[in-house]
Amino acid sequence: MKIKHIFLLLVAFFLSGNMAAQTPTISPSVTFTDAEGNESSELSFSGSAPVIGTFKANPSNISGWTANYEWRFYTEGKEDSPYLVRYEENTEYTFTTSGSNYIVCYATFVQGTDTIAYTQSYWKDAGAISVSIYESKLEMPNAFSPNGDGINDIYKAKSGYQSIIEFHAYIFNRWGQKLYDWSDPSGGWDGKFKGKDVKDGVYFCLVQARGADGRKFNIKKDVNLLREYTETTNN
Repeated sequence: MKIKHIFLLLVAFFLSGNMAAQTPTISPSVTFTDAEGNESSELSFSGSAPVIGTFKANPSNISGWTANYEWRFYTEGKEDSPYLVRYEENTEYTFTTSGSNYIVCYATFVQGTDTIAYTQSYWKDAGAISVSIYESKLEMPNAFSPNGDGINDIYKAKSGYQSIIEFHAYIFNRWGQKLYDWSDPSGGWDGKFKGKDVKDGVYFCLVQARGADGRKFNIKKDVNLLREYTETTNN
């Protein structure tokens, strides 16, 4: 009887271990890509819009189970009222609105009468994926010196601009002739028109842009082109 009892315990232990090994699980992950192409796999991210989030459920042990996924995107305190729901194992979304966003993946696995669910109670312990988008900021300088010294050679947005999701800039001469335009805040004007250097003097810049927070920028600015001016890193 003692040997039989031990045998039954071993069988029970083996079966319970085998069942545990076959229980479906998820391990959600994300890759955030910012406007400059930098990537982060941290589950919490803060940055300037636009930010692309690539989300994966990473299920395991799902053979024989019917899987259902529900990605929920919501703002703080509104998990039950998500602004976006996606029903797929992996999904991608571009964040263009400032503020804090939270993302969870509800997953349900069904096999016959058995159901394994990873829903609200699971995420309460695991913690949601989060992404915070900065408020917009954009400034343009009033001078540049395209003389090839490697300092301030390009007229462009001041460093530190953030969360700009629409952008278009134009350069005009004093007679109103358009000399150049560009649509990326990281780009700019090199002080040329049709491949030739323009003269030193005052030009005019018009920028029309929109931020992730809905802020509209309508910047009108005189631009001093000072090709003979030599700058140093100490100035």
